[in-house]
Amino acid sequence: MKTVLLIARILLGVFITYGGVNHFLNPAMYAPFIPDFLPEALINYGSGILEIILGVGLFIPGYKQLAAFGIFLLMIAFLPLHVIDIFAANPAIGSKSAAYIRLPVQFVLIAWAWWVWKDIKK
Repeated sequence: MKTVLLIARILLGVFITYGGVNHFLNPAMYAPFIPDFLPEALINYGSGILEIILGVGLFIPGYKQLAAFGIFLLMIAFLPLHVIDIFAANPAIGSKSAAYIRLPVQFVLIAWAWWVWKDIKK
């Protein structure tokens, strides 16, 4: 079981880090998710930096517990954006079907981060 949890932590770290890097490589992809009343560039690049820090943090022994909990909180913070997207006339994610798929994926990411954090905490 320890091997499965180690793989889960590594994959989560890679996935979150890649997502953070993608905020810089493809910022237009994230723009539709950012509410109009927020500064788009600051939120996009700030989220990217945070995701990179948290993803890399999962590989640093003294920071992996904090990083896992940070990812858990970040995924919860992103959850309302995906709920709003379901009700949008033109979902940011591309289509209603994609929005309906993406919402459960967000719950999987929340559970995944919680599971990794809980394991590190032991």
